[in-house]
Amino acid sequence: MSLPDASTPLADLLIRRIAKTGPITLSDYMGECLMHPEYGYYATRDPFGQAGDFITAPEISQMFGEMLGLFMAQVWIDQGRPAPFTLAELGPGRGTLMADMLRATKGVPGFHSALELHLVEASPVLRNAQAERLAPLAVIHHDVVQTLPDQPLFLVANEFFDALPIRQFIREGDMWREHQVGETDGKLSMGLTAPLPQPLLDHRSDDTRDGDLVEVCPALGPITEEFATRINTHGGVALIIDYGDWRSLGDTFQALSAHKKTDPLASPGLADLTAHVDFERIAHFAAPLAHSLLTPQGVFLERLGITNRAQTLAKNMRGDTLDEHISAHRRLTHPDEMGTLFKVVGLTRPGASGLPGLEMARPDA
Repeated sequence: MSLPDASTPLADLLIRRIAKTGPITLSDYMGECLMHPEYGYYATRDPFGQAGDFITAPEISQMFGEMLGLFMAQVWIDQGRPAPFTLAELGPGRGTLMADMLRATKGVPGFHSALELHLVEASPVLRNAQAERLAPLAVIHHDVVQTLPDQPLFLVANEFFDALPIRQFIREGDMWREHQVGETDGKLSMGLTAPLPQPLLDHRSDDTRDGDLVEVCPALGPITEEFATRINTHGGVALIIDYGDWRSLGDTFQALSAHKKTDPLASPGLADLTAHVDFERIAHFAAPLAHSLLTPQGVFLERLGITNRAQTLAKNMRGDTLDEHISAHRRLTHPDEMGTLFKVVGLTRPGASGLPGLEMARPDA
């Protein structure tokens, strides 16, 4: 198999680094590709929409953000209308989701006057887009979740965790070999370390066998523990929506460019890199918060009333506009589209009111 033609400025930089210090972890590779200050994918562009590399649910239809906004408002009411409270989003894209959430909740008495809007976003390009979309509302930006205020936290993360860098391990007996990015004949290439003990994978000893590949996201734990601590102390909720499953197994590392999959090593810095989310680890690191059962996105949105909302909007539509609206509803909810691929989990304090559209797991689940 021929090696990818990695001829970007970032590829050249990485090849020089590898030649000097040796192969790097897949996590290091993803981190450089996505957030290098000069050549990183998110640091240098707006990747969303038809003109970008992918389309997220908020860009497909306003209904997605409206449903999530009403979810947050109902939980806020159920928890006694705390004021002030933090309304936060991790990885807010262009600000489309938050704009739709805020529009849908304007009529909820006291909700807007009590909220303080905080966005966790490292990309300067996207920060500018968010500020423009959400003006004149005051937006407080954060580089990291650790600087969010210590007060009730109502947090949403849509397609955030899938972009966090991962490591990949292949089981060999009681040891694990790790995928690394190296250099072969002047091009980037994937290789494996020697078998080594990996204490961070001790919890997978009973459900894996030789040759199984497991992905680990180093940043998932610290991020989850930070927002979970605030919710456990002050109240609130975290709503996580992403593609993935309850437990990681198999290779899900992929690159996307111009809405098509491409070789992850082919154009460092010019393609989006993602991996499926391990929702079980989110629930693990969020303890002692209670978590909902993992729910398909389509089921969640239907429970919140998206079809009724779609029918209401459709009354004043005709022709191509109506066709696009129907297509958007299907794309968000149908099992053959995003309805099953994307999953939802909610996290809140034990003993708090149930979460709309979600069924809470048993405490021992």
